[in-house]
Amino acid sequence: MLFDLDDTLLNRNQAVDNLFLIILERFYKDIQHSVKVDMLKKFKEYDKRDYGHPDKTNILTSFFDEFPPNNRMPRHDIQDFWNRQFPCCFSINQNTLNIINSIKKHVHVGIITNGSAQRQKAKIMHTHLTSCFDLLIISEEVGYSKPDKRIFELALNKLQVQPEDALFVGDDLEKDIGGCQHAKIKGIWFNPYRRKNDTDIRPYAEIHSFDPLAKGRALFD
Repeated sequence: MLFDLDDTLLNRNQAVDNLFLIILERFYKDIQHSVKVDMLKKFKEYDKRDYGHPDKTNILTSFFDEFPPNNRMPRHDIQDFWNRQFPCCFSINQNTLNIINSIKKHVHVGIITNGSAQRQKAKIMHTHLTSCFDLLIISEEVGYSKPDKRIFELALNKLQVQPEDALFVGDDLEKDIGGCQHAKIKGIWFNPYRRKNDTDIRPYAEIHSFDPLAKGRALFD
């Protein structure tokens, strides 16, 4: 069983909230609550615009331009700040961790994630996921990213598993579900916010929590 990382195993949206609080504390003073709400909304817009890009400099540069801080970080320090702070903003849901460990008793488990190798590995280490998985594939290290079917095929080859014997769990319909389907892998759409599927992609299954995965092998039937 293969998993996406951000917004599937880990709640990236909550991590962005946590990073925003660090930015407020470090670079701003005496901000009214109503202004904070507007700032968070805009920060998330900038983050979403650059989601998937390894260089996060433009996010904070644009944010600081719109909301001038009391003390501004030099542009050349922004990427290092993001790389150091953002992975520490993640946490793992204990129920998710328990389910992954339960699944691992029956089948191989792996992660396929797009993004910076440095940050993705730091997130995994910070949330103590390292020992839970048999395989970790990061797009920056292998040279291609989801939805490219080759990144899924690489995982199958490394685990010596046939496509029909694999499942991939992810939140992104195009990159995760569409991508794994191109590799003949069944895709389970993790959709905790119950978003409407407006695409032509039809997942093998849709789940709103990890609880249905607790059965492990039963999902292959």
